[in-house]
Amino acid sequence: MKPARTKTPRKPPVKKGSQTSLKDPVGVYCRVRPLSLPEQECCIEVINNTTVQLHTPEGFRLNRNGDYKETQYSFKQVFGTHTTQKELFDVVANPLVDDLIHGKNGLLFTYGVTGSGKTHTMTGSPGEGGLLPRCLHMLFNSIGSFQAKRYVFKSNDRNSMDIQCEVDALLERQKREATPNPKTPSSKRQVDPEFADMINVQEFCKAEEVDEDSVYGVFVSYIEIYNNYIYDLLEEVPFDPIKPKWNSCSTPMRNTDFVPPQSKLLREDKNHNMYVAGCTEVEVKSTEEAFEVFWRGQKKRRIANTHLNHESSRSHSVFNIKLVQAPLDADGDNVLQEKEQITISQLSLVDLAGSERTNRTKAEGNRLREAGNINQSLMTLRTCMEVLRENQTYGTNKMVPYRDSKLTHLFKNYFDGEGKVRLIVCVNPKAEDYEESLQVMRFAEVTQEVEVARPTDKAICGLTPGRRYRNQARAGPVGDEPLVSEVVLQSFPPLPSCELLDVNDEQTLPRLIEALERRHHLRQMMIEEFNKQAITFKALLQEFDNAVLNKENYIQGKLNEKEKVISGQKMEIERLEKKNKTLEYKVEILEKTTTIYEEDKRNLQQELETQNQKLQRQFSDKRRLEARLQGMVTETTMKWEKECERRVAAKQLEMQNKLWVKDEKLKQLKAIVTEPKTEKPERPSRERDREKVTQRSVSPSPVPGDVYKTRGGGQSVQFTEIETLKQESPTSRKRRSSTAAPAQPDGTESEWTDVETRCSVAVEMKAGSQLGPGYQHHAQPKRKKP
Repeated sequence: MKPARTKTPRKPPVKKGSQTSLKDPVGVYCRVRPLSLPEQECCIEVINNTTVQLHTPEGFRLNRNGDYKETQYSFKQVFGTHTTQKELFDVVANPLVDDLIHGKNGLLFTYGVTGSGKTHTMTGSPGEGGLLPRCLHMLFNSIGSFQAKRYVFKSNDRNSMDIQCEVDALLERQKREATPNPKTPSSKRQVDPEFADMINVQEFCKAEEVDEDSVYGVFVSYIEIYNNYIYDLLEEVPFDPIKPKWNSCSTPMRNTDFVPPQSKLLREDKNHNMYVAGCTEVEVKSTEEAFEVFWRGQKKRRIANTHLNHESSRSHSVFNIKLVQAPLDADGDNVLQEKEQITISQLSLVDLAGSERTNRTKAEGNRLREAGNINQSLMTLRTCMEVLRENQTYGTNKMVPYRDSKLTHLFKNYFDGEGKVRLIVCVNPKAEDYEESLQVMRFAEVTQEVEVARPTDKAICGLTPGRRYRNQARAGPVGDEPLVSEVVLQSFPPLPSCELLDVNDEQTLPRLIEALERRHHLRQMMIEEFNKQAITFKALLQEFDNAVLNKENYIQGKLNEKEKVISGQKMEIERLEKKNKTLEYKVEILEKTTTIYEEDKRNLQQELETQNQKLQRQFSDKRRLEARLQGMVTETTMKWEKECERRVAAKQLEMQNKLWVKDEKLKQLKAIVTEPKTEKPERPSRERDREKVTQRSVSPSPVPGDVYKTRGGGQSVQFTEIETLKQESPTSRKRRSSTAAPAQPDGTESEWTDVETRCSVAVEMKAGSQLGPGYQHHAQPKRKKP
């Protein structure tokens, strides 16, 4: 036997496209929150800015050597208990916002155990804003002066944007402002005091190298993933009087004050990016407006009081910041009306629900179900990370189970190379969370080994840079032009010298008077010319005003006509919508009725099939019974037919035997009678009689086996009687014959009796010697030759 050869471990294959497609690992950061109470036992220690160490607290299981096990984990950067929100933002979120402004996507997770500070890291607290308000502050500081007017960009339901011209945007703004509850402009909006301290960021932060030849629009959306269902936190469900809501019992809801939200579906756009279909996207123009939208959705988020946290998040929340960028036209005045030139980038801020164990949270009922779904989605996220790491390390091509959870399915594009991915692992150093923190550290260790393809830069539109300020550059700086007063003064004649050196000087004053008169005359002429030009300019202005007024009247007339058309179309649309809702309501009722009828039809069909199967079983049982009875009748008939045939054959044989015996007797009697009576017949011996019987007998007919029944000794009755007759002496036979028949006085009668007796014995002996096949097992007596 050859020794078994061990397999050589597989080497990681060399990736061919590593030179062209660059990849970056997932950036994993660790933040350690301070202890709630100073006397609590700590199990996590920060070694340096990239390493933390876990100590096994007292009371936990020891390792095999009996010592406490200490484990170290490395991260891209570790933030201790004294780290501020500004320091965390500058390292983690600032590059993501900069990429967002330059057209690249980004994804930021906060992951950890319940009560580890995830929501505080993302949202912040009064006086110390988190990552979300700081991202908004940096974004609007960078693009504030380059934002497009409201409704120039308009979102659609296909995860893309449409561009509207200035006139259409103006009409939509007027229409929105004419609503009963008009929106207050963002510049005049009063900040809600509930979150005013969170967005009051003292540090000024701005991105560099912002494209000044483009206009920007910011859209935000807020969703949550609860029990593996997606809900829109910004959705306003209006009351519909035509189509009432239905509850779980398929009956209309009388009290329609509260309408439960409807879950949303995931869709894939033309670029194979996942998005939430029908999600509300709100256009915002400032940090205050954006955070107000976030706060409105935050109030709808599902939180609950558990044993570990008074306000524990029971769902994963996703706040999306979508930045739309479009270049200006060649003149630098308006937005380029080409949909292909739009660049859309997105930053997703995800606050994951905390992983927890039910034996610690004491969860029951809905809380237990929520905890199970949270742990299942986090486990799916961990499985995806492990499969991605295995595929990248060993060159395998295993399918990543993104679709097992809505969380991973929504962000699958980021892990396929659509943007940067950052993960902030929040840990609580208290000893009670040691086991959960250990699992979180292991997940972080797996995640930071996953590599994500680096996103590509956006394409350049091809227009000349600096288009926005080109007209101002052509006009030149205003300070280089001379003033009008200086030109007028230079056109006057110069004044002569006014110095008087002598009292009797009579030339200086007349020259000065003459010069002043000339200047006065020139001034009068200039005033007249100026008045004429002013009149002409006024006439031109009046004409221009009239032309502008006529144009405005014309435009206003056109706008009124358009508004009338739009109003008519709106009324028609409302009428059609009402009709459509009514028809939908009727269709829904018909569908429910059809469903009921179909259910009844299915039930009746099932009942009919059951009856048919029952009848088929009865028919088959009947056929089997008939076949069985027919077989029994046939078998009984054949049995009785055979029995009758056997009995008839036996009876026939018996009768033939009897007839034959009688015939033999008659023949013997006839032979005896016809013999000459001169001599007295001598009494033959037993051997002689046997020889005579044998010579006189003809071939006897077979005797049936049932005629001669055997005795216990194995010999037949007739054969025994014949043997007895053979052994009897003539005197005994004569005595038995005399006993059977009364003695006659005549000797002839006595002789006749003796002959008859001998014939009977001979016949019986002959009959016994030729017994049928039924007596072949008996031993036949050997005959001696006479």
